[in-house]
Amino acid sequence: MTQHQRLLIVDFGSQVTQLIARRLRELNVYCEIHPFHDVTDAFLDEFAPQAAILSGGPASVTATGSPRAPQRLFEMGIPLFGICYGQQAMTIQLGGHVEAGHHAEFGRAFVAPAPGHKGDGIFAGLFQDGREEVWMSHGDRVTTLAPGFEVIGTSPGAPYAMIADEARRFYAVQFHPEVHHTPHGRQMLENFVRLAGFTGDWTMASYRNDAIARIRQQVGDAKVICGLSGGVDSSVAAVLIHEAIGDQLTCVFVDHGLLRQGEADEVVAMFRDHYNIPLIHADEQSLFLGALTGVSDPEVKRKTIGRLFIEVFQKHAAEVGGARFLAQGTLYPDVIESVSVSGGPSVTIKSHHNVGGLPEKMGLKLVEPLRELFKDEVRALGRELGLPASFIGRHPFPGPGLAIRCPGEITPEKLDILRKADAVFIDQIRKHGLYDDIWQAFVAILPVKTVGVMGDGRTYDFACALRAVTSVDGMTADYYPFSHQFLGETATRIINEVRGINRVTYDITSKPPGTIEWE
Repeated sequence: MTQHQRLLIVDFGSQVTQLIARRLRELNVYCEIHPFHDVTDAFLDEFAPQAAILSGGPASVTATGSPRAPQRLFEMGIPLFGICYGQQAMTIQLGGHVEAGHHAEFGRAFVAPAPGHKGDGIFAGLFQDGREEVWMSHGDRVTTLAPGFEVIGTSPGAPYAMIADEARRFYAVQFHPEVHHTPHGRQMLENFVRLAGFTGDWTMASYRNDAIARIRQQVGDAKVICGLSGGVDSSVAAVLIHEAIGDQLTCVFVDHGLLRQGEADEVVAMFRDHYNIPLIHADEQSLFLGALTGVSDPEVKRKTIGRLFIEVFQKHAAEVGGARFLAQGTLYPDVIESVSVSGGPSVTIKSHHNVGGLPEKMGLKLVEPLRELFKDEVRALGRELGLPASFIGRHPFPGPGLAIRCPGEITPEKLDILRKADAVFIDQIRKHGLYDDIWQAFVAILPVKTVGVMGDGRTYDFACALRAVTSVDGMTADYYPFSHQFLGETATRIINEVRGINRVTYDITSKPPGTIEWE
């Protein structure tokens, strides 16, 4: 991405480093996260950052062998911003002092302006109410400033909570501006990128043009196969690649019989009919459901589905003939997670993105046009490409599909009941205008039957559970607080409209301790 202004994030291992990048991307600034040990002088020459941010981290900066920023970074004449551990590393490397232990601050804290300082530079516009609410998470603290720095703000546990060297455009804070618990953290980041001269040239319109050019250069006149799941990532990747190379792309849509109501028809209609993309609809429902007969263990379900998916995809992809590339919807978080900050073995990229090792098995090279993007950027790119808003904003759907929303043995009868109940639940959510407020919503059919009374007669049918959660990234989640009126209305509709269910429950478990899906 050399044509864009670049900001470098030096990662010291914080759990929230990705949030820094996401906040900057929201400001239309292109940035990349790189572990501190990979940021060599040669790397800095090649990357040529216009500014850099030093992230937080779990280590104590006073410990022998603890991480450091490359010294050259302080000599490049570019603006720097140190956050938490990044502040401490900056202080020690530039001649200040950090004291370990006995000064911990965790959670909400308040920073007051130092005498004579209302805040300027990246702190401009702060302290409007006389103090700033921030989110702290530190055990060490700066006790002596490095030459050239002055204190801008203080907190009870951090006498140098905000510091600045305006001459060199070096800034640092002891708290985390990237988290939403620091209300004016975005303002600080916005001030920093403006001060560094960023013009906001990172947009999905420019990315679309760049990506198309790179796909054409990489692929040439070769054929490309794309595994199309119907999810947002693979769909955006497919439309983007098709815009670049047209009919050189063939999509393979594996229909395993575990999709939601009408989903297979929707995918085929959109990509084959509307976008005119060559599409192989691999209708293998009988194969998958036959292999799952009598299987109730959730891990065996997942492995069975994964194994068959690879076999089916490979069989149908071979029909294309002469393909040299496999397209997949790898996102930037997967790239980040594949690199270990500690310098140890890399973490494996998520299995649902590496298509079960198919590139190696089939001798194909990878095309990954979304690997620089976060999920919200993929959605924005989808809108730029003209995908329908209802499709771009749809809730996540798991690779194993309805199999993990059907605890116990899977049968065609239970799947049919589950699809109908799920369709009613989603319809209710849409009618009440709640769909976009919810991260994920679905119905699980339970492996129990209960006695009921309908029309003066006895019933013995399945019970189901409604599940709806709010989340930012799926790592943690809380149940959505539906009104009792909504739940009652929804339960009545499901029982009246879906033959086979006579009892409806609502799952109010958060994550953790539960997971979002039932299996």
